[in-house]
Amino acid sequence: MRTPKNMSICIQQFHEASQTGGEASPSTFGYNTARMQDSLVERAMAMARIGVWSCNLSDDRLTWSPVVYDLFGLPSDVVPERRQTVQMYTDESRVALERLRAQAIATRGTFTLDAQIIRATGDMRWMRITAEMNDNMRGEPVLHGLKQDITEEKSRSEELRRLAEKDALTGLASRTVYESSFLNRRGPALPLVPLGALVLFDLDDFKGINDRIGHSAGDSCLRAFADRLAAHFPDALLISRIGGDEFAVVIGAHVSRRSIEMQVTRFLGKVRAPISWRGHVFTVGATSGIAHSFDPFSYDPEELFVRADTALYAAKRSSRSSRSFRHD
Repeated sequence: MRTPKNMSICIQQFHEASQTGGEASPSTFGYNTARMQDSLVERAMAMARIGVWSCNLSDDRLTWSPVVYDLFGLPSDVVPERRQTVQMYTDESRVALERLRAQAIATRGTFTLDAQIIRATGDMRWMRITAEMNDNMRGEPVLHGLKQDITEEKSRSEELRRLAEKDALTGLASRTVYESSFLNRRGPALPLVPLGALVLFDLDDFKGINDRIGHSAGDSCLRAFADRLAAHFPDALLISRIGGDEFAVVIGAHVSRRSIEMQVTRFLGKVRAPISWRGHVFTVGATSGIAHSFDPFSYDPEELFVRADTALYAAKRSSRSSRSFRHD
């Protein structure tokens, strides 16, 4: 990612001004119109929480604009030392910074990094670093660029990620999580281990509730079912709503096959407890299909799903509600 042209000019001017004690000559800043444009750029950068920084590679001397001081939580009358400020980065960010910095210096290139720091005040901040190699007026190598406070951006992104991981109606894990953490995983990177079984649930006559009482009643039914499912399988590796009225429960290998089947049978009996909604009282049944894992540490998620789905629809075809089939 390259630094925008106006900002690159502003960075260079900031660095050159710092070399002359802050005094700007016409040859450095150009004519009045150019100075006005530079001032507007600087104001815009400050509003966007973007600061300018430079590091003289001959002695690692740092030069910061006020925004960067504020970002690190340091007083502006303190001369920053690179050795100390690098320690303010989290371990992961520090490793990434040093790797990208060394590469940029070796190739006289650029880099961009989203890094996390612990400010002098103890709170955490995210910043986006852009850097490029250049030479100052004395011909000394300089690494310089921008640092932008992106803490709020990261918070919003994390909130969106969290919302995407939760089913909005039931609060269970979303289908996206089910697919990314289970169904689409292959090879040695299986995260849900040791795995005992995959259990699929499908509500009986859910369409009838929607047709007779309304979709709001159907939503209430789904929420009640999800709450009961989560309460009955508290130690499950994953509980997810994977379709309109379809749910998946991934159970660990610490539970025996017999215990899993008994637990599912008990749940299918309890789930028929009455549900009250705006003066209506109704019950809902469910059908399940179980697929046990042959190897708790090495399994094919899609093959498990096919077996559980086959067992589920075998139970559906039997025309006996609240029944569970297994597919070995």
